[in-house]
Amino acid sequence: MAAALVLAGIGLYLSFGHVAVFAFERLRFGSLGKGQMFAVGVDTGIMVMIAVDLLMAWLKRPISWIRYPVWLLTAATVVLNAAAGAPRGPWETLDYIAAGAHGTVPVLFIMVVEVGRDAIDRIVRPDQERDSIPLVRWLLAPVATARIYRRMRLWGVASYPEMARRDQELIAYEQWLKRKHDGDLSQATEDELLPMTMAPYGYTVTQALAMPDEQEQAAQEREEEAERRRLDAQTRSEVAKSRAEAERLRAKGEVETVRAEVDGQTGQARAHARAQVSAAERAAALEQEALDQAVIAEARAREAEAERKEAQEREAKAATDLRAAELERQAAQKRKEAAEADRVAAAEAQAIETQTIAEARSAAAEADRVAAERERAAAETRRAAAEASRKEAEEKRRLEIAQADIARAQQEAAEAERAAAETRRVAAEIERRAVEAEDAAKLTPRQRAVRKVARMILAAGDDTTHPTLADIQRELAVSSPGTASEYRQEATELLAKGYRPEQ
Repeated sequence: MAAALVLAGIGLYLSFGHVAVFAFERLRFGSLGKGQMFAVGVDTGIMVMIAVDLLMAWLKRPISWIRYPVWLLTAATVVLNAAAGAPRGPWETLDYIAAGAHGTVPVLFIMVVEVGRDAIDRIVRPDQERDSIPLVRWLLAPVATARIYRRMRLWGVASYPEMARRDQELIAYEQWLKRKHDGDLSQATEDELLPMTMAPYGYTVTQALAMPDEQEQAAQEREEEAERRRLDAQTRSEVAKSRAEAERLRAKGEVETVRAEVDGQTGQARAHARAQVSAAERAAALEQEALDQAVIAEARAREAEAERKEAQEREAKAATDLRAAELERQAAQKRKEAAEADRVAAAEAQAIETQTIAEARSAAAEADRVAAERERAAAETRRAAAEASRKEAEEKRRLEIAQADIARAQQEAAEAERAAAETRRVAAEIERRAVEAEDAAKLTPRQRAVRKVARMILAAGDDTTHPTLADIQRELAVSSPGTASEYRQEATELLAKGYRPEQ
């Protein structure tokens, strides 16, 4: 850091002097002071933007476009410093070395700044560090390297070895596809051509080949999700209808119950009123009848007293007492009859009241039975709703288990695919090394074919397991089963002698 500051100070000092003199003498700024102000403005602008760029990089909030004006101003400073040391005319000494020396310090300064910025990026953002492509690859295969560089930058592949491995897999897959279709890729299906089609978009061979299955699975999952939502909505609608019906039945039962109670209470009150009115009417009739008889008896007594007023006072008193006793007896008899009438009226009223109460109780019992029946229907509805909820929960649980099984199967398939890819990579590497060794040994085509069959035997498991003649014919592109049998025999003998491809 201290060395960078010292270099910056030296660069600013030298650049300031060269640019100020050049602006005054060559660019006609009018005065040396204006030339110095121009030099200060250019150098200060560079330093300010460099400071902002380094600060934002340290804060993990880099401004990508700010580097381009820094490079532009630095290039202008380099040009101005170089121009300050360039010869003044075509016939003067061509001291271009001096011009280059004037521009060296600004170039060195900007290189130090870029190194510092990259160091800050690697410290504060280690996960975004990218591998650089070797220079020799740019020189040997510039077009292919440019395609690799483009794919790395577009699709965020930070590892160059990973990108190279992807490219090798794509080339190997393309060669395999050509061999499968006898060199005519137009016979391949769209699914088989997907790795070549999707490679510019950052897809690996495995990812591109898995795209159709993944899309079909995603479409199936969307259909299953839509069906599940439809079933959920249907179940919720049925539950809501059941609950509404239960509430309606419950409210109707309550209304019927209240109505029966009111009717019972009204009938009972009416029976009581009728019994009381009947008893009062009978009592009043008996009292009126007793009064009439008393009036008649009194009139008769007065007539007898008028007829016997000539009788002696004693006989009149006895007769009066006798009559009074008779009247008292009659009154007692009347009272007894009135009491009997009251008892009969009370019994009748009680009978009427009992019948009314029995009818009210019967009506209430019928209302209770109807309410119980409706409550039972509501309970059945609630049980059906609970059963539907239980089935919904069970279906959801089964769906979750199925999704977990699918995810586990996908993970196992991915693991198997990775293991198979690794096996193919190792086999391809062994095959490549074996081919390189055969090329170095300058073997004949027959010797190469025999060694390829030997490697097929080794890939099958052990020395005693032989590939079929059809496999040998297909791999070596030979039409004669006899030739394939000879290759297999020679390969067995070669393995017996200890042949093993380079590992």
